Amino acid sequence: MSGADGRRVVVGVSGSMGSLTALHRAVDEARRTGAELVAVLAWLPPDGEAAQRHVVTPPPIDFRRAAADRLLEIIEDAFGNAGPGVPWQGVIARGHPGPALVEAADRAGDLLVIGAGRRDGLRRLLFPSVVRHCVAHAACPVLAVPPSPLVSDLASAHRRLNRWLRFDARRLTEGTP
Repeated sequence: MSGADGRRVVVGVSGSMGSLTALHRAVDEARRTGAELVAVLAWLPPDGEAAQRHVVTPPPIDFRRAAADRLLEIIEDAFGNAGPGVPWQGVIARGHPGPALVEAADRAGDLLVIGAGRRDGLRRLLFPSVVRHCVAHAACPVLAVPPSPLVSDLASAHRRLNRWLRFDARRLTEGTP
């Protein structure tokens, strides 16, 4: 099932601040264009795919079910019990986020929306860039949503509180760093 003219807005969700910002932007795009929202949560077994190939007995936890529950929790956290207000479906994809999102957004009329979170040097070395993978391999347009300005304000407040430095919370509402 798709929205008007088969349009879909595919969005990657993980529960991070960046993915929540992307989710809200994707809902706005779906509402504006009359498209269906497809929320994709990619997951991997905790020990990775290679470790799972050598497991003789199934794990005591159904990781796919846990991922589905997490997706519903993210949608509820973002929009409450009413949901996003547009036709939507959830997709649970086993695999790395980049390839999973590219596979889900496989139609020319799709729009792929992803959060373009801040990437410091260490993260860049340890984790592949989902945004780069999607831009390089997607068959549809990709909208990379920058992080909300509140993210840097919140990170600054968190650093100050962790260092036991004086912090006036009124600074967050005034818009000053």
